Amino acid sequence: MLNGLQKSHLLTVPFENLDIHCGRRIDLKQTYTKIVERNRGGFCYELNGLFFELLKSIGFKAKLVSARVYDKNTGFGQEFDHMVIIVTINGNKYLTDVGFGEFAFYPLKIELDKLLEDPRGKFKISIYDNTYLLVSKIEENESIPQYLFSEIERQPEDFYEMCVYHQTSPDSHFTQKRICSLPTENGRITISGNTLKITVDKNVTERILTDKDDFNKALWNYFKIKI
Repeated sequence: MLNGLQKSHLLTVPFENLDIHCGRRIDLKQTYTKIVERNRGGFCYELNGLFFELLKSIGFKAKLVSARVYDKNTGFGQEFDHMVIIVTINGNKYLTDVGFGEFAFYPLKIELDKLLEDPRGKFKISIYDNTYLLVSKIEENESIPQYLFSEIERQPEDFYEMCVYHQTSPDSHFTQKRICSLPTENGRITISGNTLKITVDKNVTERILTDKDDFNKALWNYFKIKI
């Protein structure tokens, strides 16, 4: 059931930061209204925060944890850089994430140093140090770090300060350019800046969105979003 919930969420709710680029404050207390009632998406604090509430409401044993995203230029981010969920089922723990863009379709079982197969790729979870575990994506025998996470349980309010940082700081990658992205069964559709990119299997097409009307039309046609 957890597999189906995660995949359905990923295929339905876009990863997007459009409010940041419209000058609108993201209020985590209004996430349900934004995503469910207004048919929008969001970034990790919104997507995983609301998915966590769903899981808890239907009886899953779930907790929020903090993660630190890897950047090849600057290394790992600060604590609370990313919000993730750990779900426990029959004593087994699963890393559950619907707010990381291009990631796994299904929750990743937390089994150390084992190759974890997923429709979106191969992953591995390993010990980083006494505090953190590292999740990596395996591509052509190369291990690419995704983020560090600990198993310390956190509360939604613990992430508020970094949520503000990511929507206001010029150093945040979320303020650099607008993005709206959604996986499909065999690819992905993404608007990044003014570029629409559609991937089907290994075939990629791109086109420039020429103006505001063209951008808004693409948002509606591919994501059913109006801003």
